Amino acid sequence: MTSGSEADSGALAELVAVMDRLRSPGGCPWDAEQTHASLAPYLLEETYEVLDALDAGDRAHLREELGDLLLQVVFHARLAVEHETEPWSIEEVARGIVHKLVGRHPHVFGDVAVDGAGEVEANWEALKTAEKQRQSLLDGIPAALPALARADKVLGRLGRSTLDVPLPAGDSYGARLLSLVAEARAAGVDAETELRRTTAALAQRITAAEAAARTHTNRLVGTDPARTASQVTNVCPLSVAPEPGSGNSAHGGGGGVHQPGCRSR
Repeated sequence: MTSGSEADSGALAELVAVMDRLRSPGGCPWDAEQTHASLAPYLLEETYEVLDALDAGDRAHLREELGDLLLQVVFHARLAVEHETEPWSIEEVARGIVHKLVGRHPHVFGDVAVDGAGEVEANWEALKTAEKQRQSLLDGIPAALPALARADKVLGRLGRSTLDVPLPAGDSYGARLLSLVAEARAAGVDAETELRRTTAALAQRITAAEAAARTHTNRLVGTDPARTASQVTNVCPLSVAPEPGSGNSAHGGGGGVHQPGCRSR
């Protein structure tokens, strides 16, 4: 019987081998055409799908989406092997993160003593700054981060520094949003996650309202055979204004109904 770590190692090696086969001559034409740049949208998409699975609390879906995200990592590493002057592989990727984790946890792998998670985080940031020889506390914050997440990062770095920089004043939407992010940080709430979850809850309500509206419309049409969809007036909250010259959206003979877009008469 193999241990869990041995089984996992075998599966990861198999994934690397499959990706190598797909990318090699005689493999998949689509995979063979990809570049780091062409794969970038998929990396972003898979990351957000992982977040969706996390927010939904669906463990099976999370496992699947993490696999899709892992594929992106392995795919990019496979592309890197082919670089003419600076090749590297998934082994170097793994070795690099192992080195980083050991170096950033001297309280576990060394003799440094810490008092709680806050001190661990402070040590991590100090070690990272020294390693990367950063000149600014803003160095390393991706410009492509969603606005709320980037604001949270900037405020976090500022809060851990000795700089005294006031937040932008005024009643602009930007200033108010930044102030809300700061308020959320003070309460221990991640603004990006909170807004994403709240928007997801709104989306669920919209979906439920759409389903209820369709059910209501079907009942109005179905309870009276003489009452066709073309005779139902103002019962569809999903109605949209017709395009100029588009005519009636109800078509078909024998009383059939065709509804590419729900309209009221």
